[in-house]
Amino acid sequence: MFVLGIDPGLTRTGYGIIETGGGRDRAVAAGVIRTDPGLPVAQRLVELRSDLESIVSEHRIDAAAVEQVFVNRNRNTGIAVAMASGVIMEVIAKRGIEVHEYTPSQMKLAVTGSGSADKQQVSAVVSMRLGLKDVGGPADVADALGIAMCHAQHRPMREMGVST
Repeated sequence: MFVLGIDPGLTRTGYGIIETGGGRDRAVAAGVIRTDPGLPVAQRLVELRSDLESIVSEHRIDAAAVEQVFVNRNRNTGIAVAMASGVIMEVIAKRGIEVHEYTPSQMKLAVTGSGSADKQQVSAVVSMRLGLKDVGGPADVADALGIAMCHAQHRPMREMGVST
C-alpha cells in the first residue's frame, strides 16, 4: 500500500510517500512544494494545487493523511495553512483517495512514542525507521513522512472500525 503524507503550509508544504506492508515502511518520494510569498494568496493556492496534482499523478497513492491544522499563536498563519489544507484535501479526494487527518501530537506519538517530541527527534526516528541516512530538506519533509507512517500504523485499527 502506498500512503501519501502531507504537512500543509502556504509557503512550504511537505509531502512524503511511503510503501507500507509486511511490517516495514519504505520511503518512495519526499520533498517540499514552495510558493512565492510575494504573490497573492489565490495565485499561491493555484500553484500549490498544480504542483500537488503533478505529484499525485506521478505516483501510485492508495491512501492519504494530512496533518491537522493547528493554530497556536498567529491566527493569520493558521488561516493560510487552513486554506492550503483545503486545497490539498480537495486535490486528493477528487481522485477518489480517502483522506485522513492526524494532529501533530498523534503523529509524534505514533512515530517516536512521545506526543511531545521535538522536530529533531521526529526527523531522527523517521530516518531510522525508513532506513534513510537523513530525511533531507526542512522539517516539513520529516513531518510529512511521519504523517504517512502514522496513518500506516493506525490503518489496521481504522479497518476494524476503531476510531483513532
